[in-house]
Amino acid sequence: MESKMKDKLAVVGAIVLFIGLALQFVKLAWAPYVYLVGACLFAYVQLVSDYKGKNIIIRRLRRQQLLGAMLLVLTGVIMLLWKRNEWIVCLTVAAVLELYTAFRIPQEEAKEN
Repeated sequence: MESKMKDKLAVVGAIVLFIGLALQFVKLAWAPYVYLVGACLFAYVQLVSDYKGKNIIIRRLRRQQLLGAMLLVLTGVIMLLWKRNEWIVCLTVAAVLELYTAFRIPQEEAKEN
């Protein structure tokens, strides 16, 4: 899959994810399904984007990024299974991992080049 297509798919996934999240706060019954579609799209893009280099720091950050993506999907499952607000903890951990790696990976790639 080419880079531009991956970027567009990730943006669409993130937008759908946030729409599902907003709908979850309004307590709509189908909000977890919307969230899960966005989370799965977002996680898919991160899964198919691989790093072929030898930099151990970037490899570690990629694993953390993939863990964050899986936690985003797990958040949607928790939304479906448990009807209270436990999913917020999982979402918070996922968001911290995703945010951290979103800043650190480009820094390490710039150092590598």
